[in-house]
Amino acid sequence: MTPAIMPGSAAIAEAMLAAGCRFFAGYPMTPFTEVLETMAARLPEVGGVCVNAESELEAVGMAWGAAATGTRAATGSTGQGLSLMQESLAEIVYARLPLVVLNMARAQGDYFQATRGGGHGDYRHLVLAPAGVPEAVELTQRAFHLADKWRSPVLVMGDYYLAHTHQSVTVEPLDFGPLPPRDWALDGRSGGTGAAKLISPLSDAKQRHAEGRADAGYDLAEFYHRHVDAMERMVAEETPLAESAFTDDADVVVIAYGTPGTYVRQAVRELRAEGRRVGYIRPITLVPFPAGAVAEGARRARAVAVYENNRGQMLDDVRLAVLGAAPVHFIGGLSLDPSGFGIAPDLDVAVLRSRITAVHDAAVGGAATVGRTS
Repeated sequence: MTPAIMPGSAAIAEAMLAAGCRFFAGYPMTPFTEVLETMAARLPEVGGVCVNAESELEAVGMAWGAAATGTRAATGSTGQGLSLMQESLAEIVYARLPLVVLNMARAQGDYFQATRGGGHGDYRHLVLAPAGVPEAVELTQRAFHLADKWRSPVLVMGDYYLAHTHQSVTVEPLDFGPLPPRDWALDGRSGGTGAAKLISPLSDAKQRHAEGRADAGYDLAEFYHRHVDAMERMVAEETPLAESAFTDDADVVVIAYGTPGTYVRQAVRELRAEGRRVGYIRPITLVPFPAGAVAEGARRARAVAVYENNRGQMLDDVRLAVLGAAPVHFIGGLSLDPSGFGIAPDLDVAVLRSRITAVHDAAVGGAATVGRTS
């Protein structure tokens, strides 16, 4: 495919098609709507199915059913719609189903929702946070690979800016290496054999009905611990990804993910050109969090600054990574227009420059504390 200028929503949809996604379900909520519209137009052209569901509850249920057959499937919404999907996402994790979920946030960066979730139990799933359209194309395809590799949902965290920004991008299928066979898929071949496959958040083996046996039924404890152990291996073994620059000699390291990370990157580059020793780290995987990169950057810095478009949610993970090696300042805050859809007046390079400069002046000159500090 030759390069084309397209909005992020269309590019993400094309990336899903290139990755082999053949089922997509969702309920329209801008800026997720634009992805749904593109999938509705394009999926039938490649033999796939796209459903405009009655709500997010139905959408995630339909995607769950499609994924259980071994079909590459996806769903998503804004943060508000994903709130309705939390129970199902937890159940899908326990059922060990590969599924890609998009969070096209309207304004606030819902880091807590993405990385901690609102479901039940000890479940975790991987979270990827692209910062631009070309990276979103790569990470969306990577998400399907990781979902199949670990038999787990993978969340791709976007926002209003990513969905609506036009960039030149080439969308081609990417090969991330071999995957295990989908011998778990419910394709009908095991029916009537007496050993039919089972996909359930309760068990992966048929219930035992032997009369008089004390252990008849599901062994929920064994199943739960085995699957939670698999989740923990996934988070521990998957390599955290991050972009960083200028951290070797930085007095201040600024940390931001997603779209805000691109504004921080530009602000840092401008300040470096003026002679200020500042650097940045942009987490690309939010789960697993690149704690090692953050800790290494903080080890040499006099201060760490965190920017998010919320009241401070990734801040907790940064503090845990830094472990007191340098003071951590929060320079973000919830910024949005009256509609709440995503235009953040504070998400501006000039604004970020002033906040980073204030932290730098305080760190180098011993001035008063800036922002929230730990």
